[in-house]
Amino acid sequence: MSENSYDLIVIGGGPAGYPGAIRAAQLGKKVACIEMERAGGTCLNWGCIPTKALLASAELYRRMQKPEAYGLSVQGAGFDFAKIMDRSRAVAGQMAKGVEFLFRKNKVDYFVGKAQVTVPGMVEITEGEHKGKFFRTKNILLATGCRMKRIPGLDYDGQRVMTSREALMPRATPPKSIVIVGAGAIGVEFADFYSAFGTKVTLVEMLPQILPVEDEEVSRLLQRSFEKKGIAIHTGTKCENFRVGPDGVKVELVAGDKKTEVEGEALLSAIGVTANVGGIASARVNLELDRGFLKVNERYETSVPGIYGAGDVIGPPWLAHVAKFEAVNAVNGMFGHSTPHRVKIFPGCTYCHPQVASVGLTEKACKEKGIGYKVGKFPFAAAGRAVAAGDSEGFIKVISDAKTGEIHGVHIVGGEATELITEYVLAMNLEATTDEIHHSIHAHPTLSEGLAEAAAATLGLAIDI
Repeated sequence: MSENSYDLIVIGGGPAGYPGAIRAAQLGKKVACIEMERAGGTCLNWGCIPTKALLASAELYRRMQKPEAYGLSVQGAGFDFAKIMDRSRAVAGQMAKGVEFLFRKNKVDYFVGKAQVTVPGMVEITEGEHKGKFFRTKNILLATGCRMKRIPGLDYDGQRVMTSREALMPRATPPKSIVIVGAGAIGVEFADFYSAFGTKVTLVEMLPQILPVEDEEVSRLLQRSFEKKGIAIHTGTKCENFRVGPDGVKVELVAGDKKTEVEGEALLSAIGVTANVGGIASARVNLELDRGFLKVNERYETSVPGIYGAGDVIGPPWLAHVAKFEAVNAVNGMFGHSTPHRVKIFPGCTYCHPQVASVGLTEKACKEKGIGYKVGKFPFAAAGRAVAAGDSEGFIKVISDAKTGEIHGVHIVGGEATELITEYVLAMNLEATTDEIHHSIHAHPTLSEGLAEAAAATLGLAIDI
């Protein structure tokens, strides 16, 4: 095989692209990955990882505000916002270096630049240091991800008006006030972060609840928790008539017939994502789209044979762990290692405090589908480990089939929810029942005890509630 010929070229080096490239290399294939910015993509550099670093600082600072609850005394606790932001960037940089190391370890050729499929089987780097370089390849995996949607007519200057990307750029001080448009995971996480450092936060969501994809009970508890922190929340509300001035942004909130005006020193737009499909293929490559996202079949193959897609660019759910699963499956399938399949059971996680995590159907979805179900709930206030840690807000909710005990959905709001959910992802993949969860001994004292107690509650067998 010549120097510029490959078994697979991956376009995009994010949570779909780099695992896909590494998996192909593990199968003994010659692989190149072309990433337009830095290994790790948006998630690692401008999303998942740096935001979690910010939230870690926020939660630690919040705990420092009430040391007496732990029998401690802390004098003069403060924060340096610039250092908080710098730490977030350093964490992202460290993890990006880790991905670059993995490329070297697995002998994946890594290029920084923007790439385009010129014709099936040929890729050109159209921007960057390697501009004009052509490669031949037997297979192509498109993993170009998504970017944040923008509100039409607004100038995103990174100071007054931002998306999450601009919000992650270094700055010396937090805004005194901010309006966050969109209360999905991104909007909710930034609302929690800014609130911890004294910013007056207004969170606006067009749908009836914050975190619209989550169970209604979970969203209600989270809203109450946020409001206790001083976050103003407007659900079922549209934003209109944006006015950006030298001192801030004014927005008209419309809820039914009621109109009110809010103002913030800054505005953060978190209204969703759009696929990065522009320029990924020349006019000679007719890639079919579905509502703006790359259309693929069960094997992750696009409308053009030999060209595959995985991750956010092929549509929801827009989750890094799903992207990784899809890319590895796509690569296994294209090289005949195993039969690929589309993901059906996956966790959704939001890393605010209290954390939120879920898998499967909500109670509302079960009702709409006409599924007979039972609900078992366990409050963290009844968990000794949670009370001892001073973090007893929230609950675990298990939805099971009324006849068989099969698990239809699990919803957790509370401490370490994003870690706890994995047990139920495994259980659902194994088609386990609540009875089997109940009869699996969970260590005491742990938060995970609540997983068993919630399962037992669906059977009327819970002990600690």
